Amino acid sequence: MKKIVILGSTGSVGTQALDIIRSSNRFDVFGLTCNTSVDKLIEQALEFQPKFVVVFDESMKKSLKIALSHVDIKVLSGMEGMLEVVSHPDVDIVLTSVVGNIGLVPTVEAIKAKKTIALANKETLVTAGEIIMPLAAKYGVKILPVDSEHSAIFQCLSGENPTAVDKLILTASGGAFRDFTKSEIIDKKAIEALKHPNWTMGRKITIDSATLMNKGLEFIEAHWLFKVPADHIEVLVHPQSIIHSMVQFKDHSIIAQLGVPDMRVPIIYALDYPERYSNDVKSLNFNEIASLTFEKPDYDRFPCLKIAMDALELGGVMPTVMNAANEILVEAYLKDRIKFYDISEHIGNAMKTFKNINEPTLEDILETDLWTRRYIRSLIKM
Repeated sequence: MKKIVILGSTGSVGTQALDIIRSSNRFDVFGLTCNTSVDKLIEQALEFQPKFVVVFDESMKKSLKIALSHVDIKVLSGMEGMLEVVSHPDVDIVLTSVVGNIGLVPTVEAIKAKKTIALANKETLVTAGEIIMPLAAKYGVKILPVDSEHSAIFQCLSGENPTAVDKLILTASGGAFRDFTKSEIIDKKAIEALKHPNWTMGRKITIDSATLMNKGLEFIEAHWLFKVPADHIEVLVHPQSIIHSMVQFKDHSIIAQLGVPDMRVPIIYALDYPERYSNDVKSLNFNEIASLTFEKPDYDRFPCLKIAMDALELGGVMPTVMNAANEILVEAYLKDRIKFYDISEHIGNAMKTFKNINEPTLEDILETDLWTRRYIRSLIKM
């Protein structure tokens, strides 16, 4: 059995991954980590009996240790604990499903330890794609995308000559506010943005879907994952979320990957790669599909998508600035501290304020991330 560590096991992707593992006999849960959701982590630990559990918030280690004192599970905390688990010699796969830039350093260490990476943490490649991809190549490590869009492209490219690719086409549901005018969106609260029409996801990623920042992050990820220039990546709004993404080749043929909107499918594909096994995910029934429609994204109503594209073009630490600002601003929006369009406005301000650093080191990226978070918190008094 493959021994797996799940970073962010209490989140949306992590819990769905455990659902998959629960119904199969192909995986051994070696380590589970969370940020602060200790009660949920305890439940998972008692069920799956991993060798290690890690809580990132070090103040919660004591209560976690007491709760698991009667079982043979080693309790760790903080970044140090995460790094110990992902680099353990017995581990085969590290599923990075934490939200935010917290996943960057553990991913680097897992790569150095030659672990297969099932990547669900967008921020790792958004902020450090030019470091991560060469590092993975150096250590001969596979990075298997878990996002439905990147998994789709990965599958479409299977067995194909990469030099024959003309264009990647990323599809977007359009989020909760897809059919609203700008004047209607202005005063929309987070509780309304969280009503995603197709997908069940975590709170942060659901807000990112409503602003289309999620698609902007995926745009940057696709550039690094598949070594395709930005001007050969297209975003299309596809409300039905049936076609998860497409690849157009130089002979003008297009290969698409289709399926029901269920995150378990790309998770299963990454964990089982290169094999495919039967599962209990609902099959796509073409008789039930009335239509498949597509439209161009509206940058005026959803400026975060264009901001992300601009950040990639600027390069250096600008994607880091954009990403860190967005994380804090989404947190503020979820607490009703700011309005919807304050997110894009303040991200733009941060990118204009910070002096870019070309060819940044990992330390540059981490320092920029911290600076941006402080700047945005002072700006919105949070």
